Amino acid sequence: MNKKKLIKFFADKNGISLTKAASEVESMILIVEEALEAGERVMLPGFGTFEVAERAPRMGRNPRTGEKIMINANKAVRFKPGRVLKARVKH
Repeated sequence: MNKKKLIKFFADKNGISLTKAASEVESMILIVEEALEAGERVMLPGFGTFEVAERAPRMGRNPRTGEKIMINANKAVRFKPGRVLKARVKH
């Protein structure tokens, strides 16, 4: 499902206009982005948790040349699904 389909589904599910649904979805995405940027965890019980993880520097390899390269430390967004979401996906 892409963003456009998500907005349409949200509008249909809640009986609201596409414009209102787009605004709501955009607001939710912005709130999650801002929280993660501030280093906060976003926990949605039953759905899952978004958090920023620190990745240590490490040695890598250029796939074209095979040359070893140093990959700098960075941050990555991680998502851990909640128990309810895991159960729904399994069935």
